[in-house]
Amino acid sequence: MTYRNPTPTVDIIIELVDRSHRPIVLIERHNQPFGWALPGGFVDYGEAVEVAARREAEEETGLQVELVEQLLVYSDPSRDPRQHTISIVFLATATGEPKAGDDAKGVGVFESWLVPSNLCFDHDRILRDYWRYRHYGIRPRLG
Repeated sequence: MTYRNPTPTVDIIIELVDRSHRPIVLIERHNQPFGWALPGGFVDYGEAVEVAARREAEEETGLQVELVEQLLVYSDPSRDPRQHTISIVFLATATGEPKAGDDAKGVGVFESWLVPSNLCFDHDRILRDYWRYRHYGIRPRLG
C-alpha cells in the first residue's frame, strides 16, 4: 500500500515594528500560482517548523524575524492547487527594509487597508483571521 500524506508548510505574517501601523510584508510570487502571498514554503525533512519559518522568511524577504506565536494550522485540501498542504502560520516581527529573494519576484509592505486582492492560496482567509485577532483580540476558530 502506498501512503499519500499532506506536505507540511509554513507561512509567516511579518509585522514591521519599526514603522507606524505595523504593516505586514507580502511577496509577489515568481512561480505559479502567481500573485501576492505571505512569505513561506515547504518544511525540509528533519527541520523543525520554527526553523523553517525563520529560514523561509529570510530567504524570501531578507529579514531576520522573531517568531511571536502560532496563529493556527490551515489544512483545507484545496488550499494549494498544486498539492494537499498543511500550513502552520506564525506571527513574527522584524525591522528593516525587506528585499525580494529566493522565489519572490517582488516584495511589498502593506497596511491592512492596502493589501492586494490577488492573494494566492488561502492567504485571504489567513489574513482575515489575523486582522480580526490583531485588531479585536479574537483568535481564529478551528474548522
